[in-house]
Amino acid sequence: MKSEWERLIERFIREGILKSDKVIRAMRLVSRDKFLPENLRGYAAVDTPLRIGYGQTISAPHN
Repeated sequence: MKSEWERLIERFIREGILKSDKVIRAMRLVSRDKFLPENLRGYAAVDTPLRIGYGQTISAPHN
């Protein structure tokens, strides 16, 4: 079963958002959840910026 993160990557490839093999490989190796507070990790594959505290956000994956 594919993870939500992998499905998001595949969608970005199909839509032409991800074209670089190096970027695709990097996204597959390091998912966004590793940079999120624990309470937001379930939203890692949501394609939107997320508030991470201290008045800061983490960018949407497509940026």
